[in-house]
Amino acid sequence: MSTRTEAHATFTLKRHYPVPVASVWRAFADLEHKRKWFGSPEFVEVERSEDFVVGGLAIDDGRHGPGGPLSQFRATYTDIVEHERIVYTYDMWLDGAHASTSITTIVFKSDGDGTNLTFTEQGVHLDGVHGPGPEAAAGREKGTAGLLDKIGEVLAAVS
Repeated sequence: MSTRTEAHATFTLKRHYPVPVASVWRAFADLEHKRKWFGSPEFVEVERSEDFVVGGLAIDDGRHGPGGPLSQFRATYTDIVEHERIVYTYDMWLDGAHASTSITTIVFKSDGDGTNLTFTEQGVHLDGVHGPGPEAAAGREKGTAGLLDKIGEVLAAVS
């Protein structure tokens, strides 16, 4: 009998972007804009698609470097309120092993001089696929923080 583990983790990250909500929204809602910040230069894309509607599926599969392990991301949008909120669930696999299941809520608020974004993720990290539970959870939070910072860099470059 194999040893199965589950590590639950929740984190909330907040960012302020000095651009209108519509610009920040587009970074999530438009695949071409999302390509500029979601991922890294080392990530070799295998399959990527985006159906940004309630019930729609987002796919982002690739390898971390040529010949690296296959990372698979599958998200389903469960709630979209334009310029206000995005909710989706997603699963990740690493070389066919189910690594995690998460629910993510992103809230956008105009504050007069820009956009306040609140990103909350609740997840379960499975069987140590991305490392021991606490390490996997911390890695997810750190990786997400880096992606949110990248959005700021992308938005600053086009402003």
